[in-house]
Amino acid sequence: MHYKAVIFDLDGTLLDTIEDIADSMNAALEKSGYAGHSIEEYKSYIGDGIEILARRSLPVALRDEDAVLSCVEAMRDEYARRWQVKSRPFENIPELLECLAALGVKMSIFSNKLDSFTKDMVHELLGSWTFLAVKGLTSGIPRKPDPTGAVEIARTMQVEPERCVFVGDSGIDMLTGLRSGMLPVGVLWGYQDKETLISNGADTLISDPLDLLALFKK
Repeated sequence: MHYKAVIFDLDGTLLDTIEDIADSMNAALEKSGYAGHSIEEYKSYIGDGIEILARRSLPVALRDEDAVLSCVEAMRDEYARRWQVKSRPFENIPELLECLAALGVKMSIFSNKLDSFTKDMVHELLGSWTFLAVKGLTSGIPRKPDPTGAVEIARTMQVEPERCVFVGDSGIDMLTGLRSGMLPVGVLWGYQDKETLISNGADTLISDPLDLLALFKK
């Protein structure tokens, strides 16, 4: 198969964002008198959007809808102040994007992060490269692993789904790729382990961003 395009997840795939997420949620929890969590714990909490992150972060006995809504609002405020503090592209991501652009590969981003944060972060931290579509979580597109958003992005890029590679660090990303009819590629530098990626359908695993180029040079 000759692949023409790639859709990337954002957090844990292109950008190392976990410290800013952890610091922001811990600050939000502290405002309500709740204990925070470690970075390792947050790696298992993220990936499904801010509402589910808040629900997982709150004490089990205090996960009613009002508490979750309050935590989401506090997290949004804290993250708006912190997302640029420690977040950076992973090693070799800039080099990968340069090479893909030189090869003429079409690139897009699809995240379960709120759409506003997704677009701001891509603009500020990945603004040197052209992404034909940058989509985060909005009311109009179901969250991953629903394939709707990924298929819409492929249509925007004018590429058939089977000619597209879906790259991410989570089981959700692998399921999104499968359900979209794309090649699911799991990255091993992100926030979930190899077994999770494999069990959710990863076709290919890569340990260095530059390894992805092999799929486009065949």
